[in-house]
Amino acid sequence: MKKVLIANRGEIAVRIARACADASLVSVAIYSDPDADALHVRRADEAYALNGSAGSETYLDMDKILLIAARSGADALHPGYGFLSENADFAQGVMDAGMTWIGPSPDAIRALGNKVTAREIAVRAGAPLVPGTDGPVESGAEVRAFAQEFGLPVAIKAAFGGGGRGIKVVRTFEEIDDAFESAVREATMAFGRGECFVERFLERPRHVEAQVLADVHGNVVVVGTRDCSLQRRNQKLVEEAPAPFLSEEQRASIHASAKAICREAGYQGAGTVEYLVAPDGLISFLEVNTRLQVEHPITEETTGVDLVAEQFRIAAGKPLSFTQDPVPTGHSFEFRLNAEDPARGFLPGPGRITAFEAPTGSGVRVDSGVRTNSVVPSHYDSLMAKLIVTGTTRAQALRRAKVALDEMVISGVPCVLPFHRAVVRNPDFTNNERYGVYTTWIESEFADELAASPEIAAAEPGAGRETLTIDVDGKAMDIGLPANLLAAIRHGGNGAAMDVATANVAAVADASVLLAPMNGNLVKWVLAEGATVAEGDTVAVLEAMKMESNITAHRAGSFTPGTQEPGAAIGRGDVLGSIA
Repeated sequence: MKKVLIANRGEIAVRIARACADASLVSVAIYSDPDADALHVRRADEAYALNGSAGSETYLDMDKILLIAARSGADALHPGYGFLSENADFAQGVMDAGMTWIGPSPDAIRALGNKVTAREIAVRAGAPLVPGTDGPVESGAEVRAFAQEFGLPVAIKAAFGGGGRGIKVVRTFEEIDDAFESAVREATMAFGRGECFVERFLERPRHVEAQVLADVHGNVVVVGTRDCSLQRRNQKLVEEAPAPFLSEEQRASIHASAKAICREAGYQGAGTVEYLVAPDGLISFLEVNTRLQVEHPITEETTGVDLVAEQFRIAAGKPLSFTQDPVPTGHSFEFRLNAEDPARGFLPGPGRITAFEAPTGSGVRVDSGVRTNSVVPSHYDSLMAKLIVTGTTRAQALRRAKVALDEMVISGVPCVLPFHRAVVRNPDFTNNERYGVYTTWIESEFADELAASPEIAAAEPGAGRETLTIDVDGKAMDIGLPANLLAAIRHGGNGAAMDVATANVAAVADASVLLAPMNGNLVKWVLAEGATVAEGDTVAVLEAMKMESNITAHRAGSFTPGTQEPGAAIGRGDVLGSIA
């Protein structure tokens, strides 16, 4: 390998570009229109435009990415996480194009990326499992039949998903149809496939995972465990390594079964085997992520293993740089820095970052895809950066984390920092005698009053880009420039001419009006005109940053929906209807 195309964006693309520099490999970035000025574009040695905004026409467009790879002369491709990282057809396409795929084989991705066949592999490997369907379900009626046999709650899960998307937990029979439809929509939007299966949902479990590396020479090692129980909407917010409060028997079971699953699947590369650990100690296999994880830095910090460098070695046909499970040293936390307001139910808020100031000090690492003046687009997920804090013990790592989180500054967009600052002081999380958090702890028990973000950012006016054709030495060339810059040029620098933001003062003054609390796209109206609602009832569903959010009634009364059709773009503050 000499030249690696990074088929991703954001902080993971920056991370891989830096790993390429360490390995004396040339890195190639790709970018969508909203990402033209992004940090990963600057960090790579070369960068090529994808010409589009939505994920489907950029980072999920296999043909477009493969054409750029050929044009750039890349001889290898690293998919990062998310997007096409677990797409077997893409992996095969990369290999068919004569490039090295830095990841597991297409067959392993198909077998383990499909959660139904992954369960079958886990059964053959002897891993513990909760009851689940033998294949995808086709309707809410099939979900209902499973729940009647095995009981509630159940989890409806995207068969080809990951990262917490396309998962809906159902606790009543009345919720099943809506939850099934929502899971299918999220799965289709995030992964391009909507098949979902069902399994029994364990109440109050921990989420524990094993980081696995496997090479082409038959070496399979577990680099360490992580606990990822602090989640909202089934997406992780805080992770730590090694997973605390496990018995030696539990840890040995996780290590052994993770290796057995990977051997059974003929796995090669970096991967993560995930488990749920019930309050009574029961361990149940959850899924395998056939890629690098967002939370991989905490394993690196506690083992000294560079996981991306090991991925390069495996892809090049070399053996792992070690063949025994490393013994962790110290303790590490990762705090995901998402553009979301925790006081408003973790509503995502895209916009421009006006200040990004990272903390410093012993044991502090920041993996970032943004900096001051970066734009967080609404088209992709909300992760901006990750704060990783390490200490010799869990207690020391927590003390350092408090200081680092207090020093961290992100403004211009909402951020989950207030939640992180609260959780590292919450006794359920900090208790050295027991682990008091679980996968739904945030929704069920976290009760700290957090101040609402003053800056759920409106869509950045003029944040798009336009292409101009210019003449250079008689040769036509296209140049992309920020749309607001071109508008300023066209209007002689008159900023007033560019101001497209409007304020509906009359609407704000009318207490009956329901305003959108976020930017996004309208998925559907839940209630029809004239419906009687109580305060807190869901009236509509919006999608932003690859997540669906329920929009609830701000008062009781009779609901009149707005004129927007499903699929319409919604801006924060737009009128969504009225309740009189």
